[in-house]
Amino acid sequence: MEKGEKIYEGKAKILYKTDNPDQLIQYFKDDATAFNAAKKGTVAEKGVMNNKISTKIFEFLESQGLPTHFVEHLNDREMLVKKVEIVLVEVIIRNRAAGSLCRLLGIEEGTKLSQPIFEFCYKRDDLGDPLINEDHILALSLATQEEIDTIKKYTHQVNDLMRKFFLNLNLELIDFKLEFGRHKGKIILADEISPDTCRLWEVGTGNKLDKDRFRHDLGNIEEAYQEVLTRVSK
Repeated sequence: MEKGEKIYEGKAKILYKTDNPDQLIQYFKDDATAFNAAKKGTVAEKGVMNNKISTKIFEFLESQGLPTHFVEHLNDREMLVKKVEIVLVEVIIRNRAAGSLCRLLGIEEGTKLSQPIFEFCYKRDDLGDPLINEDHILALSLATQEEIDTIKKYTHQVNDLMRKFFLNLNLELIDFKLEFGRHKGKIILADEISPDTCRLWEVGTGNKLDKDRFRHDLGNIEEAYQEVLTRVSK
């Protein structure tokens, strides 16, 4: 597989062309950002760990029938992925109250929710990724009703599967963000699934093993990511 020109660089990843027009190489960086890039830093080997964690989780979800952009793990920092047109809607599922939900609604962190909360956000860094609803999505032609329905179905399936997956590793999935893309007319899961995009608390201790350690200067960031990698690799 030959790596071609860089076509996109985001906060945590770079995409490169390959000799296959239908596939890209996704490179994981060590750069860390929080609060819509208001806070920036570097976490040693974060890209390596997130690449390996995402690989394990994508492989698991694919084995359960969820379509993803993942093709193959190439090396420490790169995975081969299907080329997609990213839907400009981020999806968040919240199983416990944390982060912006606490600030928005005045809920105490850690409060168990009577049911998962599903949120759509407009994927616009310049606007702070604001919360939107289905009417906004349709009015702005960000996705069709059929695509919205598919995204919601897949997201709830991912939540059910990942909650069990992580619970078996003695981790609780507090919340997570997903991105989806269009590939050959179909909606598939894209981006990454890692401690950058999930809140993971250790069962029993409540120890945070995710990007909140960077966001809130809790320290031991590399150790937390390594612990997640160790558990998913068993």
